[in-house]
Amino acid sequence: MDTRYYILDEQGEPTPCADLHAWAEWMENHHRRQLAVTDVGGLFFVSTVFLGIDHRFYGDGPPVLWETMTFTSETNQPLGEQWRYASKAKALNGHARAVNIAERWLQETAARKAQE
Repeated sequence: MDTRYYILDEQGEPTPCADLHAWAEWMENHHRRQLAVTDVGGLFFVSTVFLGIDHRFYGDGPPVLWETMTFTSETNQPLGEQWRYASKAKALNGHARAVNIAERWLQETAARKAQE
């Protein structure tokens, strides 16, 4: 089946969905799309979600279906970078890396301010 649309099965694994209306209904009504969310120091949060649409826009390989982004807690605005993944396991690892980056940034910023 050649499709760009996916839903998650009961185990949280992606399943192709050729019916656009069924896909749209699933996306609207299923809150299992957020794989992980982590607060970072009350200033940021890192969110990793299931996209539902294959974001592999070129080249061969498995569908790219998950994305991690960091947002400000105050305004929910994204902070720029995003990372996309072709598996749930890679998405969870990427989420942990993004959390570590944000935590390290906070620590370095606090250390610089303490030296001022």
